[in-house]
Amino acid sequence: MARLTAQFWVQAYLARLRIHAIPAFVTAHGDDGSGAVLVKLNPLDGTATAFQRRFDLMTDTRQWEELISGPEAEVDAAIARQRGFDPDLWVIEVEDRAGRHLLTEDGLRD
Repeated sequence: MARLTAQFWVQAYLARLRIHAIPAFVTAHGDDGSGAVLVKLNPLDGTATAFQRRFDLMTDTRQWEELISGPEAEVDAAIARQRGFDPDLWVIEVEDRAGRHLLTEDGLRD
C-alpha cells in the first residue's frame, strides 16, 4: 500500500480540523514528500502536548503517541530539538481549549 505524501496528509488533517472549527497552523514546513509530522496541541492555558507517529513492529501499524507534555515553553524546546535532528519535520500547532486534536479518529489514528 502506498503511503501518502506528508504534504497531502497535512492538508487533509488541516481540512478535518477546519470541519470541526478547530484552529491549526503549520509552524514548520517539512519535506513535502517524506517528512515526518509532529502535532502540538495547545489548550491555551500555558501548557501543551506534542504528538508524534511511531511505527509499532508488533502490530505493523503506525500509531500516535505523546512525545512530551507540560509547560508550553518546555514543549516548544523539545520541538526545537526535534527540528534540529530532523529538518524535514512538519510541525502543526492545534489550538483548542477542549484539548481536541482528532488524532484518534478513523483515517488519522493509524
